[in-house]
This record gives sequence, C-alpha cells and structure tokens, in this order.
Amino acid sequence: MSGDSERTEDRDELGKTVAALTADEIEPARRRQLLTRLAGQARARGIGDLFKPRAALRWMVDTVAEIAPHVPVRDLATLRRHFPGLSDEELADRLVRNASRATAGVGAAGGGASAVQWTVTPTLLSAPVLLAAETVAVVAVELKLTGELHEVYGVPLPAGGTERTVALVQAWASQRGVNPMMPGVGVGAVLGTAARNELRDTLLKRFGRNLTTLGPFLTGAAVASYLNRRATRTLADQLRTDLRRQRRGLPGAPPAPPALPGSS
Repeated sequence: MSGDSERTEDRDELGKTVAALTADEIEPARRRQLLTRLAGQARARGIGDLFKPRAALRWMVDTVAEIAPHVPVRDLATLRRHFPGLSDEELADRLVRNASRATAGVGAAGGGASAVQWTVTPTLLSAPVLLAAETVAVVAVELKLTGELHEVYGVPLPAGGTERTVALVQAWASQRGVNPMMPGVGVGAVLGTAARNELRDTLLKRFGRNLTTLGPFLTGAAVASYLNRRATRTLADQLRTDLRRQRRGLPGAPPAPPALPGSS
C-alpha cells in the first residue's frame, strides 16, 4: 500500500511541475528551475544518466499519459475573463502567441543547459534525460493550447476524466480536432494501443528533433528555442484549420460568410 501511495504522490508532484511549466508568463530562472526539477523526476523514474533513447521514449509516453489530466485547460468563460474584448480569432492568436513563447522558453532553458553540459564531457551523458524532460514540458504546453483552442472554436473536449484526457492526447498527436459527433472514442482505463502508438511516434519525432539541438556554447539554446516555437505554431495552424471546419459542420452553426465578388 505504501508503494501505491508513494507512486500517487510522485505522480502528483510531477503533475504540479508540469502544470507550473505551462503558465503563460514565467521568468527564465523559474523555468530553468522547473525544467531541472522535471529532469530530476525523470531520473528518479529510472531513465538514469546513460544514453538510452528507448528508455527515454518509453518514459515520455508514460509521463505524457500521466500528466495530461493535470494540464490546466481553461474553459471559454475563464479565457474571456483573462483576455477580455477579443474576438474568437484574436483570442486564438493570443493563445498561440503565449504558447509559442512558452515552448521557445523551454527550448532556450533546456538547450542552454545542454550547451553547458557539452563543455563538461562526463555530464553530457545526462543530456537525453534533460531532452526527455524538455520534450514533455513542451508537450504539456501544447496540450494546454490544444484544449483551449477547442474551447475557443466551440468544439469542447469530452467532459469525462479519462475520455477527456485521451481525446486531448489524441488531438495533440494527430494535430486534428476532436470529433464531437463520435462519442465514446478513447473510453478505457488507459490509452489504447493505437493511441499510444500514435503518441509514441509523435514524441519520437519531437525527441529526435531535440537531439539535434545539442551543441557547444549557446547554439543549442538558440536552435531549440526556434524549433520549439516553429513546431508549436505549426501545430496550432493545423489544429485551427480543422477546428474551423468542424465548427462549420456542427448543428446550429452559423453559415460560412459569402464569398467575395470575383473570388473562385
């Protein structure tokens, strides 16, 4: 029983760290502190300091599945209070801008730490742990963005705990909106095999990209920041396109605006 309690406490602490990393505005020093804590929690879960990408990938899949319920997705009413006076598209733009800044900041923090490690050969072995933690932190920010964009475009996620979590992870991995006309997708105690495979494949691409940011001096920080920002914006663009399409197809949705004269 004590082992179950310790695991629950460990999961809760991990969730708190990740939730803190998704905040809109974080000072760089605080972000580095949180990322270092997350890397320490990764080591405690058995990745170790050796270069084991498979172990890191397995940890990332399990961790994303565990932290997804802790990602603080704001509902539309809360978003309106935080960002008053904005249209739907303006609100979505603001959310994408904030998330892109956050993931760029994570990349700068992780890449900068990796750059320092590059100059000290023995500690370079811990770089995969740091990059795994960075990847999870970026995914958490993007999961939050994914859920909030669903709110903005009137395609909310399922209300149930497990179903909501699975839908959120699948929407992020596929970069497509959740289909509200298909109830029951993802019902189960854990992610299904297909969902885990899709999550694993997407994380593998992200982790592989992050490995390219290892480099001397501060080049890693600059590259990681740029790549994270670009990836978040690409995710948002694809997701928004799909959510707009879905909103037009929902029952009772307003008709699409008429085409301008002369347009095809």
